[in-house]
Amino acid sequence: MSLTPKQIAIFRLIRDARMSHGISPTMQELADELGVSKVTVFEHVEALVRKGALTRDKNKARSLSIAEDYVLPDEMHDGVSFPLVGRIAAGYPIERMQDDESLDLSSFFGPTTGSVGATFALQVEGDSMQDEGIFSGDYVIVERRQTARNGERVVALLPEGETTLKTFYKEKDGRIRLQPANEAFDPIIVDHCQVQGVVIGVLRRY
Repeated sequence: MSLTPKQIAIFRLIRDARMSHGISPTMQELADELGVSKVTVFEHVEALVRKGALTRDKNKARSLSIAEDYVLPDEMHDGVSFPLVGRIAAGYPIERMQDDESLDLSSFFGPTTGSVGATFALQVEGDSMQDEGIFSGDYVIVERRQTARNGERVVALLPEGETTLKTFYKEKDGRIRLQPANEAFDPIIVDHCQVQGVVIGVLRRY
């Protein structure tokens, strides 16, 4: 089912808030951001839930989340461009920055064909992944996913609300190890983190 422009705007605000902060905005925060009433936002959110774009737990605050298999037009690629939604730390974690630009692949390779999926681009800042060939200034193409397998390079949201690019490992004790690929950096060990996506490609301009 297609979404209205206002529903798309609400979907993007929720998606971006969950990616950068790990929680969804409140109805009032959405209303303030869009300059509409809280009732109007509630009606649009209800429509998004009915259309399968959002899921929520009615008994839990800030529980709106993106349906894992729902893809907006700005997350689809045709082999030419990806939405450029921010920068990602490959050194010490930094807060994710919102950016509405697009990464035009025609400036790299010219028109190509590709599969349609929930994908976006991030520009790397830092050198912690350089031994895997991911350098500061590179662009990583990320498939939006909430789970990862050991050895996959992920965009991870840490408990402190910061995002980082590292290789994902789940240890036997249940903790998560986010492994850099540079001996100058120590691994990040956490009890839990939120996987925001898995790297499926790297682009570099020479």
